[in-house]
Amino acid sequence: MIKEAIILAGGLGTRLRSAVPELPKCMAPVGGRPFIHYITDYFRRAGIAHFIFALGYKSDSFDAFFLEDFPSGGFSISLEHEPLGTGGAIRQACTIGSEDSVLILNGDTFFGVRLPELSAFHGTKDADCSLCLKPMTNFDRFGVVELDEDQRVRQFREKQRYTAGLINGGVYALNRKRFLAENLPEKFSFEKDYLEKGRHQLYGLIQDTYFIDIGIPEDYIRVQKELNQLL
Repeated sequence: MIKEAIILAGGLGTRLRSAVPELPKCMAPVGGRPFIHYITDYFRRAGIAHFIFALGYKSDSFDAFFLEDFPSGGFSISLEHEPLGTGGAIRQACTIGSEDSVLILNGDTFFGVRLPELSAFHGTKDADCSLCLKPMTNFDRFGVVELDEDQRVRQFREKQRYTAGLINGGVYALNRKRFLAENLPEKFSFEKDYLEKGRHQLYGLIQDTYFIDIGIPEDYIRVQKELNQLL
């Protein structure tokens, strides 16, 4: 069972500035609490015992959140002094981890995946990385992931208008030790330079559970009305 999670929480949140100025995206208030609270609360109840927060932009904005939500600890901070890209941020945070495999989460996305199922799937497949995929209809904000009959990732397709498909939900089970053993640059994109290069054992697990990405104002407004889905 995966017990450790890295949360990418250093994004600038430029597309959300009109709705939430002066805060990192994941600190945007939802129902009186920072959005990231609902992510950590859900995954703590699912079995995560230690969170590693990959911070950068306005990292001091998290101080009150840590005091309120983690009064007894159970977390570490991986601080970027300059932007490292998603891959560089994950790699730096992985050096703080201690488990063989780690859960990767995006701080601006809530995807209520079933963690025991993901952990078992990741171990059974002996995957370098297992992606959680969300079935979606009539969309153009996301690319599509195609799987073969063994649930191995066959192809990533670019963003365009789709009537139906599986999107990358931004939740991953990552073999931490193998990832750190690779010759990776200091700064890189996890999605473009790791997942999409086709050199790794990537598998996809379909999870048709609640998903929302608050990266744009419309979905930030929508999540306020769907608060019960986060609890």
